[in-house]
Amino acid sequence: MTEKTSNYPRPIEDYALIGDCVTAALVARNGSIDWLCWPRFDADACLAALLGDENNGHWSIAPAEPVIRVERSYRGDTMVLETIFETRSGAVALIDFMPMLHGQSLVSARTAIVRMVEGRRGKVPMQLHLALRFDFGSSVPWVTKLDDGLGISAIAGPHRAVLRSPVETHGEDLATTADFAVAEGESLSFVLSYGRSHRPIPSAIDTEQALATTEAFWQEWSSRCQYHGRYRDAVVRSLLTLKALTFRDTGGIVAAPTTSLPEQIGGNRNWDYRFCWLRDATLTLLALMQAGYYDEAHEWRDWLHRSVAGSPDQLQIMYGIAGERRLTEVRVPWLPGYAGSVPVRIGNAASDQLQLDVYGEVMNALHHARDAGLASIPSAWSLQLKLVEHLEKIWSDPDEGIWEVRGGRRQFTFSKVMAWVAIERALRDARKYGLEAPLGRWQALCREIHRTICREGFSQKKQAFTQSFGDSELDASLLMMPIVGFLPPDDPRIRGTIAAIERELVFDGFVARYRSDSNIDGLPPGEGAFLPCSFWLADNYAMQGRMAEATELFERLLALRNDVGLLAEEYDPRIKRQVGNFPQAFSHIALLGTAFYLSGSAPVGDQSGTVAPAPVAA
Repeated sequence: MTEKTSNYPRPIEDYALIGDCVTAALVARNGSIDWLCWPRFDADACLAALLGDENNGHWSIAPAEPVIRVERSYRGDTMVLETIFETRSGAVALIDFMPMLHGQSLVSARTAIVRMVEGRRGKVPMQLHLALRFDFGSSVPWVTKLDDGLGISAIAGPHRAVLRSPVETHGEDLATTADFAVAEGESLSFVLSYGRSHRPIPSAIDTEQALATTEAFWQEWSSRCQYHGRYRDAVVRSLLTLKALTFRDTGGIVAAPTTSLPEQIGGNRNWDYRFCWLRDATLTLLALMQAGYYDEAHEWRDWLHRSVAGSPDQLQIMYGIAGERRLTEVRVPWLPGYAGSVPVRIGNAASDQLQLDVYGEVMNALHHARDAGLASIPSAWSLQLKLVEHLEKIWSDPDEGIWEVRGGRRQFTFSKVMAWVAIERALRDARKYGLEAPLGRWQALCREIHRTICREGFSQKKQAFTQSFGDSELDASLLMMPIVGFLPPDDPRIRGTIAAIERELVFDGFVARYRSDSNIDGLPPGEGAFLPCSFWLADNYAMQGRMAEATELFERLLALRNDVGLLAEEYDPRIKRQVGNFPQAFSHIALLGTAFYLSGSAPVGDQSGTVAPAPVAA
């Protein structure tokens, strides 16, 4: 039977990403665009079938007869997606992309989707179905025909979407539809553009020129990649994904373009990831610089500095793409959720949590930016001094930890490690660059934090560092300890921690963030295996010279990518499905780090060889 657009939910890995560094859309294998937020990543969705069904908004272009086979890929090292449908009548290609309309102001909101239908063999009957639903799938727009009769204008409040079509369209059940056919050698282009409803209708786009310009942009950008190892294809695709998730006006990189894709199908761990997390700061900066993208690293550093500027006691774990601080979390009851996974959430209440590790992320990122020779920000050191001054007062307080737990504050070991990183990096910069600082006080504090972690965070019974002081639970975030230089990778305590994680947190070859005794299969309730943690384990293997194990694990992780090279936040080995928001920047950042380790040289900024100030035996 023909794949129908009512076939929801589709597997998360069925989707591909297209974007223009302003926003992004998810395109399913059946030719349906099921997620699009306009006019930018964190705006309300106008196509939201991903979290419901076709009644919540989608745009499908597909054969009108049964599909025998579907193949798709990105065209070279670009973000231009090509899907080829084969039917009994022939073959047709659907080329999807968002034009790179650089230099255009968001006031005129020059963001659009182009869908080109090319006949490759025979003559294939096609169907178009566009159901626009603004305000996250709830608002049906008022639709009128364009003057030439070959398209529509759809308005709902401040929003307008304009469809320009080369074939006649008609309205049906609050949607726009068209039936047409494409023969070998023929090409038809459909364009959906966004604009503000109080402004003139967005102008038409020369689609052939837009395709050429967009392909040239992405090809030129990807050609600058300085990685030439055996995993170049995976590295370039991950870098392209990071670039596509970058908001070009500010340099902020969203964690994912989606909200509320569940960490477990049918579960309630459904979060909005269309924001920028400080936990990603250092690894993102290092990945960009290692690959040779210093302009993007510079823009990310500048976004980071602008976002955290202000009173140090108001430092947040995440910000909006322009540095916004109010990320109020609300529930969207009218969306049924992906596969019934509710609630659907907009905004993220975790932005109000205390997570001490973010101080380490900020200081570490600014340290590496300074070491890499990125042009300094005049006020950077004064801001860092204030952050360290505040951290000196609160480092011993309990917090919610890197995993944003909502069950109360604890003395998380990783949080203390990153507090140590913050002080150590500030101390190192002050010495290396002659910056004014209380060196003696910071040195003493480094020693105190280090001793405290080694005394309180290490379990003699397990011979491993544990999730929080005084408990026996493990935590995969502690795989970062040798990476940030807290202890050498061959330290017996690090080896013991890795061995314990292998025993207790590895499920079907993949690493869980932590374990709950109530969940006998090894994964925390409500989620799958967190992919970055598995990459970190491979990094540790590589640092310890266990290259065969590192390579085997890395290639097992690469095999989880979908057919166009994308990864979600997590993988559920029980059902063998990707889960969580998609595609996930953190997963691709971690992939890049491991690829660099396996290339024969550690990533830029790797601290695994650093000797911590006054290491003290546990």
